[in-house]
Amino acid sequence: MNSPRSIRIHYLLRAAVLLALALYIGHLVQQDALHYYVAPKLARWIRLCPVPLVLMALSLGLQAMLGASAALCDCEHRLPRSGLGSSVLYGLFLLPLLLGVLLPDRALGSAAAARKGLALSYTAVESGTGSGGRFTPANPYEAEFAELAGKLYAEPVIPVRPEIYSETLGAMNLYKSQFAGKKLSISGFLYREPQGSSPPAYAVSRFLVQCCTADAAPFGILLRPGTPISLPADTWIEVRGKLDVALYKGTETLMIIPESITRVQPPSTPYIYTNADAAAAWEELQPGAVK
Repeated sequence: MNSPRSIRIHYLLRAAVLLALALYIGHLVQQDALHYYVAPKLARWIRLCPVPLVLMALSLGLQAMLGASAALCDCEHRLPRSGLGSSVLYGLFLLPLLLGVLLPDRALGSAAAARKGLALSYTAVESGTGSGGRFTPANPYEAEFAELAGKLYAEPVIPVRPEIYSETLGAMNLYKSQFAGKKLSISGFLYREPQGSSPPAYAVSRFLVQCCTADAAPFGILLRPGTPISLPADTWIEVRGKLDVALYKGTETLMIIPESITRVQPPSTPYIYTNADAAAAWEELQPGAVK
């Protein structure tokens, strides 16, 4: 069993870790950088975390300095008995904090997309049927995509809006051949396929985040192979062009034949998030819609 003096030291170390974590979260909130790491629905709760963390740190600090020795206990969670064990234990908490402080706050980009694998095709084959702007889902689960596809098809130039980014690409992928020839406007970071592809393959991409960046999945749409691009990877661009369907690495893939590629400023919120009712969201996003 650890001595009271040893337990007090561990209490102080725990208080320091909790206080450091509270200060780091407060820093992210102050710098408006929390959105680089967690989804908005989770961020609103994380903003409140510094308060209980500081209270817990104060409680541990008071116990360490003013608590009676008889009240100090490590019986439920045995404390490390060696300096090396303590260093490893607290290092597991302090190392991520140290990396967070030393590394710049920025959005995921091409390097992370290459590691995770960029999704360019969302279905191996077309799941539904359609003609003349009317789309029939192959099953009830695709009904919402079919409804959204009908709304997208009616647009002279389809805008891929951040609020329904993945749903828009998903709806068009379900009806690739019907959308071939339609015009599209989309923005995202420029992704280049890893070295070795000839000609170089590029895509316009964004990360879909469910909870936090640990589950971020890169989505994108292919630019026609051979498109001359002099911009470096991770540059944010807006692409306008015509949709087409082509075989890419043995899979039918929706791609853009670019008419213009314009460099744009990165958005304040670089990630995209799922929308439970994409068709209704589309209507709300229309110019003049009552909000």
